[in-house]
Amino acid sequence: MDKMNHSSAEAEAETIEPLRYLSKDEAAAIETELLKDYRFGQQQLIEIWGQACALAITKAYPLSTLAKKQPTVLVICGPDQNGSIGLVCARHLRMFEYEPTIYHPKRSSQSLHQDFTVQCEKMDIPFLSYLPTEVQLINDAYNLVIDAMLGPETDCANIKEPYSGILVTLKQIKTPITSVDIPSGWDAEEPSQDGINPDVLISLTAPKKCAMSFSGKHFLAGRFLPYDIQKKYELNLPDYPGTDCLIEL
Repeated sequence: MDKMNHSSAEAEAETIEPLRYLSKDEAAAIETELLKDYRFGQQQLIEIWGQACALAITKAYPLSTLAKKQPTVLVICGPDQNGSIGLVCARHLRMFEYEPTIYHPKRSSQSLHQDFTVQCEKMDIPFLSYLPTEVQLINDAYNLVIDAMLGPETDCANIKEPYSGILVTLKQIKTPITSVDIPSGWDAEEPSQDGINPDVLISLTAPKKCAMSFSGKHFLAGRFLPYDIQKKYELNLPDYPGTDCLIEL
């Protein structure tokens, strides 16, 4: 009997595979399959991810725990997909009664990106015309900063202005930072020596390899991947609690 129990315990241990951390190419391949084979729309994916990010922020920083009287949040958006996700995140945070302000220095010409921008403007979310280089102004004004600037596709060896300057500022602030998918300045596959050091990371769909060295609070957000894709890429995603679309890793 003991031998049987031991065997079944061993079998169970063998079936629990570790969570898979994706390379840059694998993450891009999954997104391509979702768009082409599974007929997800780009707008649909960005909406799912943006809302999941906002929900993760409400878990990490509930309104009742914010230090300042006003629930202010600064959302810094880049020109590509991570920036669009940041815009959607800001809109949902506004619905959840936070007070987001967006800094979006280089707006994309993509109509989708422009649509998300208009949606934020129609929600009366203010846009900053410049980011203060005096870090104390940021520390005094905001409870947290959301980094939705540079995504997995960014060449970290070649970050241009204004983003290189923003990274310098973000490294100096004391306000907690939450990064979307990967921290800006990090390579998707390598731990960063020189990037920012966020307090919270929200991995989208599945974590990227760089997140293996992340020591802060880490959420996985976006519970929608078709089972065939999960199986094909051996993602071994965790069991999400109840009907939640995010889980703390």
